[in-house]
Amino acid sequence: MLTVPDLFAWPQHRVRVSFECATSGVRHHGFEGPLLHDVLRDAGPRFDPSRRKDRLRFLIVVTGADGHHALLTWAEIDPDFADAPVLLAVGIDGTPLDRAGPQLVLPQDRCGARHISGIDTIRVDGRHPSRPDAVTG
Repeated sequence: MLTVPDLFAWPQHRVRVSFECATSGVRHHGFEGPLLHDVLRDAGPRFDPSRRKDRLRFLIVVTGADGHHALLTWAEIDPDFADAPVLLAVGIDGTPLDRAGPQLVLPQDRCGARHISGIDTIRVDGRHPSRPDAVTG
């Protein structure tokens, strides 16, 4: 499990985010932390190097200590595809998250529903079929 101090091993990025919340209106925050792509790439997911698009079948599930979870695709965070600046935040508005744990931040999302606090698990799953004949209805 990666802790907030562990996440300082990667280059840190800063983003300003505005989330439009249905119950409390627009919220503005500044986050800092490494890119999710950098951390996961270094974890070494097993892509088939002979198939350029193999990484497109990989899903990423991020779960918080409270059970809240979010699903992303590898293509969302990959610089060769959508290149979304998704962070594993180590700080919010200048306050370190050492005690609360890292947070998933998706600056491109209009609403903060995929924002996960207190991350305790990140899974990268490539067991999804990549053949058209494997689609079921």
